[in-house]
Amino acid sequence: MRTSYQSVVPFVTKDGSEIRELMHPAVHGSRNQSLAEATVQPGATTALHRHIVTEEIYHITHGEGVMMLGDACFAVVAGDTICIVPGTPHCIANTGCSPLRIICSCAPAYAHDDTELL
Repeated sequence: MRTSYQSVVPFVTKDGSEIRELMHPAVHGSRNQSLAEATVQPGATTALHRHIVTEEIYHITHGEGVMMLGDACFAVVAGDTICIVPGTPHCIANTGCSPLRIICSCAPAYAHDDTELL
């Protein structure tokens, strides 16, 4: 299965980030995971949240920010990769002047019902 970036219509998730669902079982036929690009605008912060079942991996592709992950808070820049285990509270703030872009891999696939705002 192939997905063209231009064909994916972005939407806003519960945490407030803009998402392009690049591959998702409900749409593209993948089985156990989803892959998306999240965009956080300059000065914006996603809502603090956690996923009960889903493990996420963030890979920062553009920009800079501050990640809150459980009790830790640390700077992130393009090239960084973060693993978010299920149940861990997290959010990310864009501290730069350009959009913060993050590739998000979720297993099992992302589901709104698995997102709990804190």
